[in-house]
Amino acid sequence: MVNPRDIELICSARHGDPFSVLGPHAQDGGMALRAFLPGAQQVQALDAATGTSLGVLEKRHADGFFELLLALPAHAAHAAHAHYQLQVQWSDGQAERLEDPYRFPPLLGEMDVWLLSEGTHLRPYEILGANPRVMQGVAGTGFAVWAPNASRVSVVGEFNHWDGRRHPMRLRRECGVWEIFLPGVGLGALYKFEIVSADGRVLPARADPYGRQAELRPATASIVAALPERQPASGARQRANALEAPMSIYEVHLASWRRIIDPASGAQRWLTWDELASELVPYAQDMGFTHLELMPISEHPFDGSWGYQPVGLYAPTSRFGDAAGLVRFVARCHAAGLGVLLDWVPAHFPTDAHGLGNFDGTPLYEYADPREGFHNDWNTLIYNLGRTEVRNFLIGNALYWLERFGIDGLRVDAVASMLYRDYSRQPGEWIANAHGGRENLETIDFLKRMNEVIGQERPGAVTLAEESTAFPGVSRPTYAGGLGFHYKWNMGWMHDTLQYIARDPVHRRHHQDELTFGLAYAFSENFVLPISHDEVVHGKGSLLGKMPGDSWQRFANLRAYLGFMFGHPGKKLLFMGCEFAQVREWNHDQSLDWHLLDSPLHAGVQRLVRDLNQLYLSTPALHQLDFVPAGFEWIDRQDSAHSVLSFIRRGTDPAAFIVVVCNFTPAVQAAYRVGVPRPGQYRERLNTNSMHYGGSNAGTPLGLAEAEPIAWHGQPHSVRLTLPPLATVLLEWTA
Repeated sequence: MVNPRDIELICSARHGDPFSVLGPHAQDGGMALRAFLPGAQQVQALDAATGTSLGVLEKRHADGFFELLLALPAHAAHAAHAHYQLQVQWSDGQAERLEDPYRFPPLLGEMDVWLLSEGTHLRPYEILGANPRVMQGVAGTGFAVWAPNASRVSVVGEFNHWDGRRHPMRLRRECGVWEIFLPGVGLGALYKFEIVSADGRVLPARADPYGRQAELRPATASIVAALPERQPASGARQRANALEAPMSIYEVHLASWRRIIDPASGAQRWLTWDELASELVPYAQDMGFTHLELMPISEHPFDGSWGYQPVGLYAPTSRFGDAAGLVRFVARCHAAGLGVLLDWVPAHFPTDAHGLGNFDGTPLYEYADPREGFHNDWNTLIYNLGRTEVRNFLIGNALYWLERFGIDGLRVDAVASMLYRDYSRQPGEWIANAHGGRENLETIDFLKRMNEVIGQERPGAVTLAEESTAFPGVSRPTYAGGLGFHYKWNMGWMHDTLQYIARDPVHRRHHQDELTFGLAYAFSENFVLPISHDEVVHGKGSLLGKMPGDSWQRFANLRAYLGFMFGHPGKKLLFMGCEFAQVREWNHDQSLDWHLLDSPLHAGVQRLVRDLNQLYLSTPALHQLDFVPAGFEWIDRQDSAHSVLSFIRRGTDPAAFIVVVCNFTPAVQAAYRVGVPRPGQYRERLNTNSMHYGGSNAGTPLGLAEAEPIAWHGQPHSVRLTLPPLATVLLEWTA
């Protein structure tokens, strides 16, 4: 019979190796069957094939420990091992026939264990977490979780009354993973992991780090969900994501883009994935955007974090539906010619009790020292990227979104906070790297590895870095010493140009360098020009609200700024609501103010953005050579007295170019001469002061100017233009 000490440890849920006690075990030439079933009155072992009794298990402990010794020859004992079931009579009078989880072999194969221990399993989500499967002809779910320093880990859920005593797991010591197969547990089952630390503390129940679905907040359990099928890479999407392709990104917070009024309660509710596919997708397509960028959709407990404090990194948030709904949404986007980018958060994670912090009683996912592992700005924890298992968790997550949902790319959040050990820290509050420097060498290695893996495993997918410093080579290949991102957000351009446009026009003549300085470094990275959500929150006001002057001037300033942005080298990003001049600051708890489109001025801005996108998409000179000096040439950047800028954009065809002229004063500049490179006619392709956009319609008569053989601005020819007030004009050369 089993050692009484082992029985006590099983009954008190303190046994570190429950599989060594429970289930079938060869003993004394026969087979011992042992089960722990709290609340059971009687337990009988049955032959699974015939239903005949193999014997009644003796109750060895009042809490529900049962044991039966089968005096069978070895071959017969083995057959019983493979095919027995348990007939349980419960204390409430109910009877149930059960499969014994402790008779099943390990889930993880030797190769899986080796790759996990080495930290090189590219897709750990395929074996960790909750994976519905069939073992030995029995349907159930395999559970596996990394918790190497725990003394006991149990799966708890509705299926076992959230009782951590009932299903303690097997530890695979080689890789620190605990595992168990639970027969009969299927899709939709709620579960968590109950973990006992090495010093015997029962920790708050944890959500599954690899969970694919989670309850809607404030509930926090994980939900057993199917692994989405792999989505094949598309050649069309690869071409659309190429550096020479146009990229105009519409950044969206799905919970507040548009809401539906519940007729019963009058309250606003979120759109579902299918409703978003029916409303957001055609809207973005009609507006001419090439990509949607979704603010984080990984499960997060706090709405006010906008998704940037995720707990379920592998779980699409339940706010909009299930994973299958997201797959359909992405497919609808692709069918409409839209790419999908996800905001992705590997920089930090929240301290919620059900999350990753101190996961197995030790700082497992985070750095142990708060000078490395705690983010003071956000009260969050910082991933320990020096651990291979943590890097594996994150890189696997990146591939998960790209491969299983068909996502086109990841915009990586807060890269600057990852790169520097002294980020937002005072002297004495940070630890230098191995060379005594401030760079986070583990992060640099991680980002390079992530971008290399994505390049190898999902060609055509892109990564974008939100990086606000002058760290070199962010969007350069790793083989050239860079971090390997495809694009970098140009935070400097955003800051300088918004600062300029917010000034009263009378003062702009003294600050023209705020518009021109970005071209001094414009080709050092593959830049995206981001007017993102960060610019319209926390008291910053809306984009329209930044503009000076009376109502007409504010709208004119905004239109001129948008025209300048679309003429400037770099891919484009515009946050939702900016495309129709939302008046109030963005509020994540409310829908955008779509009623504003009843106003001609707001509708005019929307028409302008639509036309800018269409012009940008159809004109190679505006996107083809975004990242090389050959795609840009100044005509005149020095006319600060009139606050006028002019430049040329070029593509690979030398005969096709666009002249961009911006007038940032409210005065009409009549007979304004601009140098041009060729003789011929210059036709207005777009004038942000057009009456169609809410402007005064001032401009060059008929929108057409004939080049004269008068050298100007270092060009061999010139045109005389009527520059409209507070406006940007884009002209195309025609022979």
